[in-house]
Amino acid sequence: MSRLITAVLATLFVAGTAFAQAPAAAPAAGATAAPAGDSMCESKAVDKNGKPLAGAAKSSFMKKCHGDAVNTECSAKALDKNGKALAGAAKNSFMKKCMADMKAAK
Repeated sequence: MSRLITAVLATLFVAGTAFAQAPAAAPAAGATAAPAGDSMCESKAVDKNGKPLAGAAKSSFMKKCHGDAVNTECSAKALDKNGKALAGAAKNSFMKKCMADMKAAK
């Protein structure tokens, strides 16, 4: 029984180290860092058959995906000082400013 437990623990240790991720390298001088949602959008950029998108289809998808990510992030931040969700003109104003700030940060 102890051999079985030892074998299982050794296998888990080896599998854990195999799937461990290396730290991301810093971008080269003059290069801009990719947005956090970039890898998420890259992984979703596939057609209905599971093949990766390319060319104009990929560009269009990536643009929409990044826009949706910014919109979702800004919507989550649209709260008043009491923690309640903004509505109406206050929300529209906040969303416009938040999206402009996000685009400027790129």
